[in-house]
Amino acid sequence: MQIFKKTVCAVLAAFLSLLSFAACKQENPDGIKTVKVNEVTHSVFYAPLYLAESLGYFKEENIQIELTNGGGADNVMSAVLSGDSDVGFCGPEAALYVLIGGSSDVPTVFGQLTKRDGSFLVSRTPEPDFKWENLKGKEILAGRKGGVPAMTFEYVLNEHNLKDGIDLTLNYDVAFNLMVSAFEAGTADYCTMFDPTAYEYEAAGKGYVVASVGEASGEVPYTCFMAKNSWLEKNKDTAEGFLRAVTKAVKYVNETASETVAPYLSSYFEGISVDSLSASIERYREIDAWRNELSMTEDSFNRLQDIIDNAGELSRRANMNELVNNSLAQKVYGEVYK
Repeated sequence: MQIFKKTVCAVLAAFLSLLSFAACKQENPDGIKTVKVNEVTHSVFYAPLYLAESLGYFKEENIQIELTNGGGADNVMSAVLSGDSDVGFCGPEAALYVLIGGSSDVPTVFGQLTKRDGSFLVSRTPEPDFKWENLKGKEILAGRKGGVPAMTFEYVLNEHNLKDGIDLTLNYDVAFNLMVSAFEAGTADYCTMFDPTAYEYEAAGKGYVVASVGEASGEVPYTCFMAKNSWLEKNKDTAEGFLRAVTKAVKYVNETASETVAPYLSSYFEGISVDSLSASIERYREIDAWRNELSMTEDSFNRLQDIIDNAGELSRRANMNELVNNSLAQKVYGEVYK
């Protein structure tokens, strides 16, 4: 984690002289503004973001998004700090580390989409009466050390009086995008997976979903939209329209049958069946994955800091208002749900 923090600070310093030249937005002759969004990974967990585009909600706001996959929160933050992306979509801990590092242009979290961990614990054998104590003596693939998925999982274990290296083994040696293949090849006894991967893995008879990490951990500001203050100041209306579109999409996915929603996501998940997408949407809805109002609560922010502190990765705690601006999310919520 120290390497990650140093990397973020180094990227910021390297690009500081270029900030005034970074492209905040592009606008075509039709008045459509392009917003470059860098997502931490690609999952049905983030369905409302994709639905905002496929249902035309972004178009209604004269916005088109240019979506890229950062493959990790550190890469997302680097893209935002350098100006390569306008909006970062990842865990707020990435901005928290920049804040703690003393940056003068800390990215501001202006919206929160997911409110709990979206991973599921997959076992090699069926465990219909699973208890967390079943993990004693076992090895679990839980993600990158210092990453929020791994830290949240460790937090849940500690809440059940289970300690890494004492009661069980957390394997941090496998890269996030290689965990499933490593598990299938025989590494570890359990693996955490996001949907639709977890659903497809189970449907293929390769493993069994035994628990939701998000249900066990409670509410956490898991995945958020963030941007540099310099971008937000110049693009307030665009940021507001962006959140309005996503808020409409959250409302849609929560109020519409999963089998109706799923086809709108097909183009974002090539090779994944509509049935798998529908089942994944339903499972995320069942664990109450998404915020209706895309704002952050102080309780969840403090729980996130508890999780990071529990993992030994927090050098100091921060006040939520140092990092988060809920005003746009609150405004659009009042409009969408009026």
